[in-house]
Amino acid sequence: MPPMASATVPLVTVFALFISAAAAATVYTNHTVGGTNGWFFNATTNTSAANYSDWAANQTFDLGDYLIFNTNSNQTVIQTYNLTTYGNCSADESDNGTFVYNSGHSSFGEALAIVVPLTIEGPNYYFSDASYGVQCQSGMAFEINVKHGLGLPPSLNQPPPYIEPPGPDTAYSSPVTAVPPPSNARVNVRLVLYCLFASLL
Repeated sequence: MPPMASATVPLVTVFALFISAAAAATVYTNHTVGGTNGWFFNATTNTSAANYSDWAANQTFDLGDYLIFNTNSNQTVIQTYNLTTYGNCSADESDNGTFVYNSGHSSFGEALAIVVPLTIEGPNYYFSDASYGVQCQSGMAFEINVKHGLGLPPSLNQPPPYIEPPGPDTAYSSPVTAVPPPSNARVNVRLVLYCLFASLL
């Protein structure tokens, strides 16, 4: 192999790894709560459709990510930063750290998706207080720890709750697509340097 070609291969490899690292560092995630089971409760058996605590334990949550609750109007989505409110399974409207998300529709059993952005770092608690807290007490509750990640994108740099305005007469909101990366996203320099040195060996 000519000397010029052998020097070009490591440089191309380093460049490709640099681009890959930059792309990986600029992603926000949509988390569908409960996976394919969604956010549902069976009132006949008093059971939730999934073990939401187990689901949450297998996820990594960062600022700028979204939780998508595929559900219906029989359940509620309460977000709080207050452990006492979470433990009581009841929304405390006097607590300015508690938010009630709903579709604004009053029909029973109406399909909907509730999209909740993660805008506060640290412990975040979610539950359904429907049926006077029975749903929460029967498993429709989970807590997450939101990490800094890339930080908030400019579109979410406001106090919660950020709620998309509903379209005209829409009963079902489609899930939000991934948020575009902030213009000041940084690359993991250690990873790039490691890849650079590894390619030179």
